[in-house]
Amino acid sequence: MEKQWSEMTPAEKRAARFAKWLSPPGIKFAGRRAEQSYRERVNRLIKTITLQTPDRVPVILPMGFFPAFYAGSNLKNVMYDYGELRRAWKKVIRDFDMDVFDPPALVWSARAFETLDYKLYWWPGHGLAEDASSYQYVEGEYLKAGEYAALLENPTDFGLRVFLPRVLGALQPFQTLPPSSPLAGMPMSYVMSFSRPEIRRVYQTMLKAGKELEKWGRAVRDCRRAAVKAGVPVLRGGFATAPFDTLGDSLRGTQGIIMDMYRQPEKILETIEKIIPLTIASAVATANANECPIISIPLHKGEDGFMSRQQYEKFYWPSLKRVLTALINEGIVPLVFAEGRYASRLEIIRDIPRGSVIWWFEQTDLALAKKYLGDVACIAGNVPATLLVTGTPAQVKEYCRRIIETAGQGGGLILNGAAFMHRGNPDNLRVMMEAAREYGTYR
Repeated sequence: MEKQWSEMTPAEKRAARFAKWLSPPGIKFAGRRAEQSYRERVNRLIKTITLQTPDRVPVILPMGFFPAFYAGSNLKNVMYDYGELRRAWKKVIRDFDMDVFDPPALVWSARAFETLDYKLYWWPGHGLAEDASSYQYVEGEYLKAGEYAALLENPTDFGLRVFLPRVLGALQPFQTLPPSSPLAGMPMSYVMSFSRPEIRRVYQTMLKAGKELEKWGRAVRDCRRAAVKAGVPVLRGGFATAPFDTLGDSLRGTQGIIMDMYRQPEKILETIEKIIPLTIASAVATANANECPIISIPLHKGEDGFMSRQQYEKFYWPSLKRVLTALINEGIVPLVFAEGRYASRLEIIRDIPRGSVIWWFEQTDLALAKKYLGDVACIAGNVPATLLVTGTPAQVKEYCRRIIETAGQGGGLILNGAAFMHRGNPDNLRVMMEAAREYGTYR
């Protein structure tokens, strides 16, 4: 009899997810060569992640929003026009030799943003220039310094009546709702809020945004399937955030969280305890819905320049480690993007199961990362975005060669950019693949 999922070990769960990644359900490949190439690419990644020796160093082309501009469009157009989104990303699938495909899941629907009066981003044509290359995050104190108690008492109620109205202007009427729960009082008393016209309008607006996101989601899925059919595996099965970053980015803001680390540190730790299980549950559900077992986790406030080592060990790493451990135990591979510099963290983050995590470094010296993590984790990085945008193909290729020779010994390296190249010379991406084939072969 087959084991139930709950009876499997973490290794067995990961093997099951890898098997699904190797043979994605419901996919009819474009041909035998596409199917063979797909499995070769996935196996190369699996061997690299698990610290075996693959045939060569795999590559993640750091495209970001590059496909929009490469196709002669721009970010604004693909945010509003899902046909343009499909056209641009499918053109990249046709035109580029890739080890993995990064789907346009971060190209959010600007129509849904407008419908909801979304306040956490500015985007091209909405707060930014029409031809802007990326978003701008709009940070704020969406959780006030004195509101920790309300959040801790009932996170769901706080999220519905306080947080969402602050970041989604269309939901402001929810601020007038009384504290409530479907489990408290008579069931009909919970439904009474729908008797108010302004509350019904909020739900109608949410339905409108939901329909728009349904259209957007179909476009993203179409691009994912097109890549797999062509023989290119999808890179990410979803996203998650470090618990401290959830609090520091979306709730308190940078200034607020820094002050709280000194004024009310216990509230930070209590709130993080609430965030941890929510983060894990969301990431696992997302991974379960996709064939790719990799969950991307960008780290924003854990870098060397933001907090001391002592603060990192108190506020940041324990909760991040618990999230990583939970995902690993579910057979998921975290792809952790260590933004900024992480040199003083390398000894700390060794404390993970061997061959279970990809650490993608932006500015950290990969030779140093290899020294501390080479026997524990796969590392990825870190061709500078400045070089990709302004350098020549020859300069990019030479930089890739140095990375491979510095950090590629014995496997465990994925060649990647330090950050996304939203605009630039397409040949600077193509030579990354050339460098991997020329310098990154294991014999």
